[in-house]
Amino acid sequence: MSEIKTAVWPVLRYQDAAEAIRFLVEAFGFVEKAVYARDGGGVDHAELTWPNGGGVMLSSRSADGDEVRTAPGMGSVYLVTDEPDQLHDRAVAAGAKIVRGLRDEDYGSRGFTARDPEGVVWSFGTYAGEPD
Repeated sequence: MSEIKTAVWPVLRYQDAAEAIRFLVEAFGFVEKAVYARDGGGVDHAELTWPNGGGVMLSSRSADGDEVRTAPGMGSVYLVTDEPDQLHDRAVAAGAKIVRGLRDEDYGSRGFTARDPEGVVWSFGTYAGEPD
């Protein structure tokens, strides 16, 4: 059996997946790993990795009304970062809409929340989960 690199992949849908990829790379620091274009335009599948591990998959809205896929702009993703202040400044400089500013939480995390241009909520913080 092969080694599992990432076991959980949030999957998001966008009206304009190509623009979403550009924004997520510029504003939040994702790394574009793979993009498969759809015949006639759009993105069938894209994989963006997160520098601290893991990542997200995304695609353009489907014209066929596939019920398994979510509507564009739906969803919320939390990502762990060691540098929330620097990431916040980067996101602001790239035009991200900050919906909850930088703050320290009672449970020890420091982070912020932003919306991307299509409405997906992205939260970033130092909280990496409870220890095993």
